[in-house]
Amino acid sequence: MILGTASHVGKSVLTAGLGRIFSDEGIRVAPFKAQNMSLNSAATPDGREIGRAQALQAEACRVVPCAEMNPVLIKPSSDMTSQIVLLGRVWGQTTASDYHLRRVEDLFPAVLESYRTLAARHDLMLLEGAGSPAEINLRAHDIVNMRMAHAADAACVLVGDIDRGGVFASLLGTLELLEPADRRRIRGFIINKFRGDQSLLRPGVEMIEKRLGIPCAGVVPVLSHLGLEEEDGVAMEDRRTPARLWNNSDSVNRPLRIGVVAFPHMANFTDFDALQMEPSVALAFIENPSEAALADVLILPGSKQTLDDLEWLRERGFAPAIEQHRGLLIGICGGFQMLGGAIEDPSGVESAGIPRTLDGLGALAIRTIMRGEKTVRRAAGPNFRGYEIHMGETIYEPGAEPFARIQREGEPHPTADGAVDSTGRIWGTYVHGIFDDDRFRHVFIDAARHRSGLAPAQAPVDVTADRERRIDRWADHLRQSLDLTLIRDWISTP
Repeated sequence: MILGTASHVGKSVLTAGLGRIFSDEGIRVAPFKAQNMSLNSAATPDGREIGRAQALQAEACRVVPCAEMNPVLIKPSSDMTSQIVLLGRVWGQTTASDYHLRRVEDLFPAVLESYRTLAARHDLMLLEGAGSPAEINLRAHDIVNMRMAHAADAACVLVGDIDRGGVFASLLGTLELLEPADRRRIRGFIINKFRGDQSLLRPGVEMIEKRLGIPCAGVVPVLSHLGLEEEDGVAMEDRRTPARLWNNSDSVNRPLRIGVVAFPHMANFTDFDALQMEPSVALAFIENPSEAALADVLILPGSKQTLDDLEWLRERGFAPAIEQHRGLLIGICGGFQMLGGAIEDPSGVESAGIPRTLDGLGALAIRTIMRGEKTVRRAAGPNFRGYEIHMGETIYEPGAEPFARIQREGEPHPTADGAVDSTGRIWGTYVHGIFDDDRFRHVFIDAARHRSGLAPAQAPVDVTADRERRIDRWADHLRQSLDLTLIRDWISTP
């Protein structure tokens, strides 16, 4: 089990890297995270919803992703409430206190059954913790860290992030706050995201090994341009901004400026990872309306709280900036719904049972009615493929044209998806991951650059092949950084 001293120390990608290492050795390995809190999710082949990080880990392990790999997915709706997804289906809406004090105990049997199902089919399970196992206020009802470690009889390694400072204090403090039975499960520690001369770090490592009484299993240097998706919104602290990426060049060879509006409840921001990898694109997340005018392409992304984020757009002053935008205007999932004439929520699906209807931005001849049932399925268009994860049914008004006809998993014939205006400048789709498809992305970039008066793209990236290279590169990096003999010993004698 890979535990961390805090969130965003690198547990998810370390799990993925170890999965690729053991898969390369012919071991049947699978990832497992009992409970995940994230707005980044992915669809499994059977139409279930799991955390995006577990989908990446499954890919690294070379296994098909399934709901059992992430039996409980928590999708925050506000600071106090969240949607709970159990085994890939919406289970309900609950407050933080109700979940931790009562609901989590209702869900733990399903978590254990999921783990046992996966473990029976694999030689090795790689469990990932969440946050820190030393959250003493939550320990009694924590099902994702030490309780799961005991249930799986897992050997545990503790990961600390040195890039944020205080790594030795974090390691020591975590161990000090654990109960004796929990501490005995921690076999060693890893220092992640190191920069600089390791010889200067060695005295500290030796001192903390003596203080903790456990060995260091490796110091992992920062690997630049890793390009593997982060688990959740914490990663957005380092988001790409126009100020960092967009210059005032008027050269026809400059990068295409793509602006993604950074909603407060933005979901699936990994939709844009492939675009970020293209050298002919400079993609930035924008929070101020004035930045919208600088974009060649403006994208409204997915949202966990579509109505709230639509209100935020207006309060922030984005509505006139979007109306005045003359470049390509695109909506993905919730962003697509916002581009329509109205969003109706007659049962209060997004508002704790309180009905609401809001005017949309009026850019597309559609309207959306929120429904209690969530749509989760894979889908393929004429020149793209991806997946749907959304609430709501979109209705076409007179004059509306679909963006594409797509083949949805489980349906016999292609059906309409999204919408496009008469000029082709404004369009929207329900399909997440549409830009991951190399063919679609390259055609899209060339068309967008042409519309923006820019020269054709140079050296387009084959993301599908590049992604495999990135996973392999990360695994090779870990092979050089970790004491894999020590880790194998832990696995054989948990």
